[in-house]
Amino acid sequence: MKEFIDQHRDVHGVEPIRKVLPIAPSTYYLHAAWEADPAHRSARAQCDERLCGQIQQVWDEHWQVYGADKVWRQLRREGVEVARCTVERLMRRLDLKDMRRGKPVKTTVSNPEAACPEDRVNRQFTAARSNALWVSDVSVLRQAV
Repeated sequence: MKEFIDQHRDVHGVEPIRKVLPIAPSTYYLHAAWEADPAHRSARAQCDERLCGQIQQVWDEHWQVYGADKVWRQLRREGVEVARCTVERLMRRLDLKDMRRGKPVKTTVSNPEAACPEDRVNRQFTAARSNALWVSDVSVLRQAV
């Protein structure tokens, strides 16, 4: 949204665009300030930006096959203290994925042209009110012999 406002602010101004789009003017100006001076961003955002570069570098150095666990271990070997879940989150954000061996497992092969079996028990899955339709009755009691 910020890019759209930046493209059209000379013609329309920020306030008229903000009235049409669901964004507060303070949000727009906050993001503009962060873009102008990255030092004003939160500590987590600054750390994430630094870590993204290191994660990308480790992933590229190892033929783009490392997953989050191996990237995390390599970063620890290099002296970077970071949580594994942080590496996973940043790898998702960077769209970095590990390589998996073998073919993907395909559990179901559907055939939309195959005929569906006939309904032999005359199921009626409609109810006039809640709890009015029973799918099965489990009240069968075993008789003593």
